[in-house]
Amino acid sequence: MLVLHAVRLLGFADEGRITARFQLDRGEGSELVGDFEAFGWVFYSRFAGLGGWALTDAGRAQNGRQLAAELDAAGAGAVVAGARAAFDPLNARFLEAVTRWQVRPVPGDPLAANDHTDPRWDDRVIDSLAGLGAQLAPLSAELSGALARFDGYQARYAAAATRVQRGEIRWVDGLGIDSCHGVWMQLHEDLLATLGVDRGSAPAP
Repeated sequence: MLVLHAVRLLGFADEGRITARFQLDRGEGSELVGDFEAFGWVFYSRFAGLGGWALTDAGRAQNGRQLAAELDAAGAGAVVAGARAAFDPLNARFLEAVTRWQVRPVPGDPLAANDHTDPRWDDRVIDSLAGLGAQLAPLSAELSGALARFDGYQARYAAAATRVQRGEIRWVDGLGIDSCHGVWMQLHEDLLATLGVDRGSAPAP
């Protein structure tokens, strides 16, 4: 389940990132990905010069069945639902912060791209991101106490936020790395997937 779920959370990734997501054995994970391709659960494609695996509709359905069975066996439905309710307002604030990181309005152009030449603007966003990370701690602890695979979200986010505070700004929203945005979006998808909620049908926070 963890290998298939890692593909879902990452969206598009090579076997190294897939197996690293839950610290799984690379050889065993690669073999399972090959099996999943034969079952029609994953497919391989190339994008912008990079190759990776993604879920098919059948793979998403299979992962959904696995997650539902795990949730039922653990009796953790109320805990995850409560965590999702607590996460939603944080998610609204996070999306606002990322928007401010990417867009800095100027006279005549309210959607101007942030060129990161205003340190005060960027510092306020970075402070917001760090504060949101701190608020993930109790939520992450509650989730991981109910389902062990939720462990690590807050630590991964905090590690990215620390790198941002050191001036490594690609760790705000960089692709292919455990950036603040990447970790946050994985947690959001994990909550929705565990509860059987399709992201497209989830109400806006």
